[in-house]
Amino acid sequence: MKGDNRLKTTDMLYEGKAKIIYATEDPGLLVMKYKDEATALDGAKKGTIANKGLVNNRVSCLLFKLLEQHGVATHLVKQLDDRSVLVKRMQMIPLEVVVRNVMAGSLAKKLGQEEGQVMAMPVLELYYKNDELHDPMINGYHARALGWATQEQLAVMEQKAGQINQILQPFFDSIGIILVDFKLEFGLAEGEILLGDEISPDSCRLWDKESMAKLDKDRFRRDLGQEAEAYQEVCQRVENALGN
Repeated sequence: MKGDNRLKTTDMLYEGKAKIIYATEDPGLLVMKYKDEATALDGAKKGTIANKGLVNNRVSCLLFKLLEQHGVATHLVKQLDDRSVLVKRMQMIPLEVVVRNVMAGSLAKKLGQEEGQVMAMPVLELYYKNDELHDPMINGYHARALGWATQEQLAVMEQKAGQINQILQPFFDSIGIILVDFKLEFGLAEGEILLGDEISPDSCRLWDKESMAKLDKDRFRRDLGQEAEAYQEVCQRVENALGN
């Protein structure tokens, strides 16, 4: 594979909505390849965003490196090429952790609030990662009672989510973007909880500070158009701040 002549992929382990996961000759490492396909509304809406995979790979790698520099352990090993990244194999914890700084999306709809309201404190939500059940919201009692995570693991994930928010919120603010909310996934590698998956315009709500324009997947969800341009704008700003 380009960028790593020593390590070859073997079997495809999983193909999801946005990424394909390959095994490698090293049992502790995987290759994650980003796709341009986009889905929304629990898969009911499908399409393609030009170069989405390239943007998400680059943005996520740069943000993961930033988090690593601030002491957040992640699955990232290195970016291999425009679409592929080498990551540590983990036992994924089947939960999505959502951090919300501004009222938006499903939370605004459920609570009858207008989008854009800055909340007095960040809100943390847990979702059970299960496509057939449409990733239902749960709480820590559900996670512990059903064996999805221990109390200790939940505490670590909550601490890490707060730490990540404290790093990313001011970073995005510095490049003229409001970090409205974002989704995180965690896994276990050699007993340590690591941040996995991605942080990108697919998994975050990002609004321009001046125009309040949406620079994320909501452009696709809500038929706003110019999805590729919005993703590229995020990538350019992140690159300008963190690229080397």
